[in-house]
Amino acid sequence: MFPYLSADDSFQFPDPREAEPPGIVASGGNLSPGMLVSAYRQGIFPWFSDEDPILWWSPDPRFVLYPEGLHVSKSMRRVLKRGVFTITFDTAFDRVIAECAARERPGQDGTWITKDMRDAYSVLHRLGIAHSAEAWQEGRLVGGLYGLSLGKIFFGESMFAHSPNASKAAFIRLVRTLSLQGVKLIDCQVYTHHLSSLGAEDIPRSRYLEELSVLLDEPGLPSSWSSWSCAAGKH
Repeated sequence: MFPYLSADDSFQFPDPREAEPPGIVASGGNLSPGMLVSAYRQGIFPWFSDEDPILWWSPDPRFVLYPEGLHVSKSMRRVLKRGVFTITFDTAFDRVIAECAARERPGQDGTWITKDMRDAYSVLHRLGIAHSAEAWQEGRLVGGLYGLSLGKIFFGESMFAHSPNASKAAFIRLVRTLSLQGVKLIDCQVYTHHLSSLGAEDIPRSRYLEELSVLLDEPGLPSSWSSWSCAAGKH
């Protein structure tokens, strides 16, 4: 059995620069807090299905968004101005990750957000490392996303929407709020058209790892973001 690592423990993964396409760095281990945090700090994230061992990835290129490059279309600006959605942070983390796990994805049979993954990230949330943004409409949770915050970088994991533009609204509010907090990079991991339309772009893995090492040395954000919720609706 691989040892359980607390958030203060660390694990050295193989050098992601040596990972061959498609970017698998290692397999095995577990999803304990120290293992997960160590992975993200080294530019690696878990991505696997129920029938697979835990697979650790560092793809090349890496899909990222720089907050200053956020693109908000005219139609989305109208949605945000009308206040169609109320955006909150860290008020429904477990519900958000459960909705992300339940979301159907074209071309995929099942979900990579397994029960073990949900449990592991919920532990990180209780430790103040994982966070969520929620979009509400008439009191109903209709969209959201979750990820990790370390230093001045946010590692996005997954998002969902039950109403048109809900996940976009939550993401835009999150990026704008994090930018005000000094965050300089949003890690989106791998290409999606949805995030590309919002300004995300591919960069070489080598560049990502260099920027990551700098941003991790900067002071981190608060452990709870729920107090930002009221301000978020005014952006």
